[in-house]
Amino acid sequence: MELEQRRLTGSFSIQDSIQSLTSSLGSHSCTVSPAAERLRHILREEDEPTPTLFTEMDTLQYEGGEMEWKESARWVKFEEKVEEGGERWSKPHVSTLSLHSLFELRTCLQTGCVLLDLEGYSLPQIVDDIIEKQVQEGLIAPEIREKISFVLLRKHRHQTKKPIHRSLADIGKSSPSSECLLSYLSHSQCYSQNSLDAEASNVLIGEVDFLDKPFVAFVRLAQAATLGGLTEVPVPTRFLFVLLGPDGKTKSYNEIGRAMATLMVDDLFSDVAYKARDREDLIAGIDEFLDEVIVLPPGEWDPKIRIEPPKKLPSAEMRKSVFSLNELGQPNGNAGGDSFCLCRFCGGLWLDIKRKVPWFLSDFYEGFHIQSISAVLFIYLGCITNAITFGGLLGDATDNYQGVMESFLGTALAGTVFCLFGGQPLIILSSTGPILIFEKLLYEFSINNDIDYMEIRLWVGLHSCLQCLILVATDASYIIKYMTRFTEEGFSSLISFIFISDALKKMMSIFSYYPINPDFNPDYITSYRCDCQFNFSSLDWNQLSKKECLRFGGSLVGKSCKYIPDLAMLSFILFFGTYSMTISLKKFKASRYFPTKVGKLYFPCMSTHGDVYTAPTRPDRGWIVMPFGKNPWWMCLASFVPALLVTILIFMDQQITAVIMNRKENKLKKGCGYHLDLFWVGILMAVCSFMGLPWYVAATVISIAHIDSLKMESESSAPGEQPQFLGVREQRLTGILVFVLTGVSVFLAPILQYIPMPVLYGVFLYMGVASLHGIQFWERMKLFLMPHQPDFVFLRHVPLRRVHLFTLVQITCLAVLWILKSTVAAIIFPVMILGLMVVRKTLDLVFSQHDLAWLDDILPDKDKKKKEDEKKKKEKKKAKSEEHNNSDEEVRTTTIRCVRC
Repeated sequence: MELEQRRLTGSFSIQDSIQSLTSSLGSHSCTVSPAAERLRHILREEDEPTPTLFTEMDTLQYEGGEMEWKESARWVKFEEKVEEGGERWSKPHVSTLSLHSLFELRTCLQTGCVLLDLEGYSLPQIVDDIIEKQVQEGLIAPEIREKISFVLLRKHRHQTKKPIHRSLADIGKSSPSSECLLSYLSHSQCYSQNSLDAEASNVLIGEVDFLDKPFVAFVRLAQAATLGGLTEVPVPTRFLFVLLGPDGKTKSYNEIGRAMATLMVDDLFSDVAYKARDREDLIAGIDEFLDEVIVLPPGEWDPKIRIEPPKKLPSAEMRKSVFSLNELGQPNGNAGGDSFCLCRFCGGLWLDIKRKVPWFLSDFYEGFHIQSISAVLFIYLGCITNAITFGGLLGDATDNYQGVMESFLGTALAGTVFCLFGGQPLIILSSTGPILIFEKLLYEFSINNDIDYMEIRLWVGLHSCLQCLILVATDASYIIKYMTRFTEEGFSSLISFIFISDALKKMMSIFSYYPINPDFNPDYITSYRCDCQFNFSSLDWNQLSKKECLRFGGSLVGKSCKYIPDLAMLSFILFFGTYSMTISLKKFKASRYFPTKVGKLYFPCMSTHGDVYTAPTRPDRGWIVMPFGKNPWWMCLASFVPALLVTILIFMDQQITAVIMNRKENKLKKGCGYHLDLFWVGILMAVCSFMGLPWYVAATVISIAHIDSLKMESESSAPGEQPQFLGVREQRLTGILVFVLTGVSVFLAPILQYIPMPVLYGVFLYMGVASLHGIQFWERMKLFLMPHQPDFVFLRHVPLRRVHLFTLVQITCLAVLWILKSTVAAIIFPVMILGLMVVRKTLDLVFSQHDLAWLDDILPDKDKKKKEDEKKKKEKKKAKSEEHNNSDEEVRTTTIRCVRC
């Protein structure tokens, strides 16, 4: 009753707010407040998302005896103030509010006039309705009606001045800041998810001499309306908050206005404002906001500091879920889980085809984008680097039965077919280190046992193809459910280290073949003479060049004849320069320099290095391998055993890469295709075996680089807001063009042969290092060297010693795989990769499910999940029973103490 009287008289204070807040919370448990209970009914998941709100705060100013409303601040996501002097906007920053202003705002809404769903189409009509409502409720005297109306209808002046000098980055942009802001608001669906349009909320703050108590009004229009020049940008107004008060409290009024504006751009409160049914719903929204507010002690923080906007904003959906769920560690899960184990013949393959057919046309026309150019050129360089490197290694391992030429043609053929018809066209097929190891062992076995290598290789490929098709038909890809982060990170880290190791080994071989000459002398280059055994009077041997001397049968004498320039040092400069330039250009993409579209073209700049000379292979082999005639007949059947190892290797390599690509962090929308991918890899195994081409499987590092080059970010973001990751440009065009260019590169050898190999080694190194980025295993490895750990999420929930133990297990497994691939036992390398899943299963006996939920993924064990769910239910029941035993006095005391803090 006393509070109602204060509302009618307009005399409110922070003590009233604390008393009201305490009384509303004191009779309820702290876990479920009345505010949260109320909001639960108005914020429903099935409701349509609310529009983006642009909030502008105008303050009443006196210029030459005339009153006008002048824009002083604006909010989209963050606050921008008009700097002192009024010539420029401040840098966007996080709004820092005083607790006092929030409590006073709460009281304003309790004591002022609240009009929800007001039918208004012009500012004068809305002002008349507000004043009429105030008079009816006895909040103002009728005789000051005209004065308030006169003040509220004064002209509005906005901050639209442009600086005289403009930066180079702004050349070509003729629009002022307000038009740039409007451009963002028109694309507001980039972060507000399918909102149809943007709307405005206006906050009017001022002080006048004819009032003895505050005049407060909160208005929500039934339909957004354009109210003349009320708003800086031509966006219709939906909300209006007015606070006029007596002289002498300018700072207090401004802080209340800032609090109101900050609330209106808060994702949770804006939803409340749109869906509120009465005054109490708005109060509940403020109470919930207060419940989440963090107070900064004034003695430990300077209020003048402007807090930079965070790089990543917390999810509004997660805040809404707090009303019904507590923070729990959720397993990451793998994308595409619905495609596993349908328990019928070819069920998974059929489901993949049905999932991919509707997207087939869009997979082509969505590739026509400027971003695709940079992706094609970058991945093309990675593919030809891989083709040259592994082609050369295959030539050494197989006595040129397979070489660079076969590597180029096979890469073009297999990659094009897979990108045309595969289930996940973002995957890049290539030769891999484990395949190379197997080819080397198979060739050595053939030579030592007098067996034709190409014929037995054909039968191994055919058996492997048949085994892959059997795996597809029986839906054996369900095993992917058990490929958790532990297996993925172990395998991808191994491949990354192989890339880094190969690049460094190649560079070291250059240093050993061309050692640095410490005794350099300029005479070594120019000092030589030409001697000849025969005396030809027609020739002056001393005037001949080196080439002419040798051509006419002479011999060179002098130190410069044996001099070799420092090729190793030059190679290192090219190698490290390429790597450094690539890293710099990668960072440049996200920098503030130049428009976004220019930054997206950074890869073509580094991708113009081209290719190197592709040497021909053995002239005594054709392009078709005959299956019979050179080996005993029983070899056709015996090759089933080595083919089984190849199948395990291909299955693990292909599916682990596919799982990494399809993880939910990449926000892929067109679904996965594990069965369809394995089907085409098996078919291509048979085709490449008949043609004597290398075998191809998903290349983890290049595939990750491909998906990274196609990531999309919001081009239009709120001032101060970091671009938001929207997903990946899913299409088939970039992959097809990459492999077509790879095939064409065979005919460009005379032109491309001049590009030095160290440049390609530098790209190899970059791919290996870049693929380690974002791997939790790599971040946990670095923790061993950090006495003060970063604020990783998993460190908040798992003890550091348990984190180190989990990391040591992964390091041990990785070391075993590395040693194994470098020894004679490399033939069982595929089985050992499969063994990673067995090790992960064993970890369930060492670590709790809580720890594994944060460090890895939970295995799909139904019985274990059932037990955990029952345990959680018991804990919730126990917590509720203890909650009801608390007395009201204890709750009220706790609440008052929290408010005072």
